[in-house]
Amino acid sequence: MQALTVILTIVEVIASLFLIAVVLLQSGKSAGLSGAIAGAADAFMSKAKSKTLDATLARMTKWVALVFVVLAFILNLL
Repeated sequence: MQALTVILTIVEVIASLFLIAVVLLQSGKSAGLSGAIAGAADAFMSKAKSKTLDATLARMTKWVALVFVVLAFILNLL
């Protein structure tokens, strides 16, 4: 049981570091008034929004955060 706790703790630390990196790589959502105008036009005109780097990072953030929460819950039960 002790070995499982150590392994899950190491995976939890790796997941937390990866989550931090993924969040820091994302671009900001509020870039001021000029960014809002240009961003709205860019979002309106873009057809392949799901294939951009920001969309990929957003999906990765959701999955890594889910893994992080599940691992934290399991470690709490152990």
